[in-house]
Amino acid sequence: MKNNIIKIFNGAKEWCKTTVVIFFKWIIIALVIGAAVGLVAAAFNFALTECAEIRKEYPYIILLLPLFGIAIAGFYRLLRFRSDKGTNMVLVAVRDGENMTWRNTLSIFVGSVLTHLGGGSAGREGAALQIGGSIGSQVGIWLRLKDHDHRLITMCGMSAGFSALFGTPAAAAFFSMEVISVGIMHYSAIVPSVISSIVGIKISSAFGVRAAKMNVILDKADAEVYLKAALIAVLCGVLSIIFCYVIKNSSRIYRYFIRNPYIRIAVGGALVAALTFAVGTFDYNGAGSEVIARSFEKRAGFEEFILKLIFTALTLGAGYKGGEILPVFFVGSAFGSFLAPLLGLDCSLGAAIGLSGLFCGVTNCPVTAVFLCIELFGIKNLPIYLLTCGIAYMLSGYEGLYSEQKIIYSKIEPKYIDKKVGKK
Repeated sequence: MKNNIIKIFNGAKEWCKTTVVIFFKWIIIALVIGAAVGLVAAAFNFALTECAEIRKEYPYIILLLPLFGIAIAGFYRLLRFRSDKGTNMVLVAVRDGENMTWRNTLSIFVGSVLTHLGGGSAGREGAALQIGGSIGSQVGIWLRLKDHDHRLITMCGMSAGFSALFGTPAAAAFFSMEVISVGIMHYSAIVPSVISSIVGIKISSAFGVRAAKMNVILDKADAEVYLKAALIAVLCGVLSIIFCYVIKNSSRIYRYFIRNPYIRIAVGGALVAALTFAVGTFDYNGAGSEVIARSFEKRAGFEEFILKLIFTALTLGAGYKGGEILPVFFVGSAFGSFLAPLLGLDCSLGAAIGLSGLFCGVTNCPVTAVFLCIELFGIKNLPIYLLTCGIAYMLSGYEGLYSEQKIIYSKIEPKYIDKKVGKK
């Protein structure tokens, strides 16, 4: 009896030393990271909102996009970035323990603002991941955290940045745990990621950042609706492969023909400006949030998702900064919104299926995609979203937006493969 009591006491003592101490340590760290990233994200959102307003008032500012591009290239050189991996750098920081610093935060902040000010086609969530991840990594350096703790604090920053800027805390928390290695979930980060995600959105919302909400119309979900939704999801899986291929190869094409980074980014800006005037609308410049919302209200045109993909490839491939996620939302929602009426579905349901399916396909993050659907569209049509994300994930193959992302387990059988996306 005495020995059993001693064992229980020692077990409780060990539990307090390890689990409880670590638990409270990460609560404190997550609160700090969430607050810091939330504040920076609020400032970033304010800057991008102002950029959009300036473009509306002075639309011909797009003619300055080549000059803004040269300024971006010069600024990155001033900060001694010989090559910029973008969001891939955050993935490498978590997986391989590489450090990111305040220079990463400053560079992507300034680069994204100049890109949006000039009318480049880019998002903000990818930038938010880089901003949040680099802030977390820098704090980890200051705190002299061990290697495994440094990786967790970087994931904290990623979650806080995504959540603070887009207003989807659950999707943000799980995205940082899921995107690094496809097929496994880094559950060791669940408490800090969730807390930092919640704090991040609370801080940013206090400064006026509002979460996006879309209304999806569906009167009855019968077998026919599921079949039609599955068909759109299949096409989204194919579209995700095309999207990734175009975005990745746009940069290679630019570099093949133009070696000088200053000339390359200036030419890219000129192409974006010229194409803008050729199509006769500014819908494809900037993030395109208004067009995404519109695709849920009325049917998108056939050309909309194609043109947004081209604009985004021309922008990011040339070296402009920002994220790929909002362009993915634009392309996916426009694609689904166009297809749905052809199948007898409301355009809002098609837009929801297209947005979630394409996002899932290009990021290889089905769990995140499902949470995203719940937070954006509500839980009412959850079975349809589950079906969509499952199909798009499987049929997107081993492509992905992030070249540093690893596929740990096969998508079609319970088999360990451990390879980077896009590799045979």
